[in-house]
Amino acid sequence: MTPDDARRADNDFDPVRPGETFTSAHEEFAELRPRCPIARSQEYGGFWAALGYDEVLSVITDIEHFTTSKQNAIPKFAFTGVRPPLHLDPPEHMAYRRVINSFFTPPKMRAMEPKVRAAAVELLDPLVDARWVDVCKQYAHKLPAHVFAEFFNLNVEVSEEIKTVSGTYVDAIQVLDHEVVKKLSRRLYEIAQQIIDERKGGGYDPAEDLTAALLASEYQGGPLPADMVLGCVRQLIVTGMVAPSVFIGNMFVHLSRDPELQDRLRRDPALIPAAVEEFLRLYSPYRGMARTAREDVVLSGQLIRKDDPIALVYTSANRDERVFPDGESFVLDRENIASHISFGRGTHSCPGAPLARMMFRITLEEALARSATFRLAGEPEMAIWAEWGTRSVPLDFVRA
Repeated sequence: MTPDDARRADNDFDPVRPGETFTSAHEEFAELRPRCPIARSQEYGGFWAALGYDEVLSVITDIEHFTTSKQNAIPKFAFTGVRPPLHLDPPEHMAYRRVINSFFTPPKMRAMEPKVRAAAVELLDPLVDARWVDVCKQYAHKLPAHVFAEFFNLNVEVSEEIKTVSGTYVDAIQVLDHEVVKKLSRRLYEIAQQIIDERKGGGYDPAEDLTAALLASEYQGGPLPADMVLGCVRQLIVTGMVAPSVFIGNMFVHLSRDPELQDRLRRDPALIPAAVEEFLRLYSPYRGMARTAREDVVLSGQLIRKDDPIALVYTSANRDERVFPDGESFVLDRENIASHISFGRGTHSCPGAPLARMMFRITLEEALARSATFRLAGEPEMAIWAEWGTRSVPLDFVRA
């Protein structure tokens, strides 16, 4: 057996180890990063995991050697069709990305803010009055559906179905239940087609409706292919539902465990945007997004063979001490906070980052304004790979 073969047989970590806590994954990654910034796991058919900041950044910016079109998540679960822009490499993906980017401009985000705030207030008010709540199940799992109903010009019932189906879909992916994944993916495609059919019926301004804009867009002298528009809408209606749901609870756990910071942000809400950025660095919700090697390539001394999948473990990279001193701790106004890669970087960076930041900022502004304090009322329940974050956070709210 060659040294390379021996390394490929290693099992540095188990991504599906039971009993994960709010700190256990970060503790494991902190131990692994210095000795193997490119780790190996035998789960999901075997894969590499980029744990170090430089390693993750190298993979996501090196489109010559790594592709997103073959396998872009671990475990692999795309059974049905191509979903632009994520499943396409440059330059093809730009036909879709250009349209999507135009809906996340500062003017459009300013127009969205009152709607996001109204949704947050509507969901938070009953929770603060109830005192004993699950901020994930009763708020974080619901807010994205309300926000996306506004963003995609859907009624809330359709958006809530998307949220419910996509949540179950992600759960099925995590346990490799391929039949359920296929069934729910088909349902998500059906919903996406219904949205498209409504836009084809007219009455939607392409300047104000993303789906209508995709239908009106041209590429190489003609409209975007119908199957690709369907895949793009299918991708968009799900992508923004999952990460906010697992991330929001993380902020509440941290603030419950740091009442001094909680009170400081309550007294000075102008600090909240900076706090959100540090929360994004500390509690990045992604660890299973992936790329595939186009050819044999050496990364930080490790040979990655052609067609090998490699996970981009953002939640580890953003705590890399080589880049973020005291990386395991919350540091407000960190000098290089703009270097965090919670939303990716380059070609496939998250276009919805401005909307996500708004949701998180408004959540804290409204929750802190309405409460004298909040504290954990039980242990958080954690999501499992491929996300990292909370799926249940029992809280005791005390109204201001």
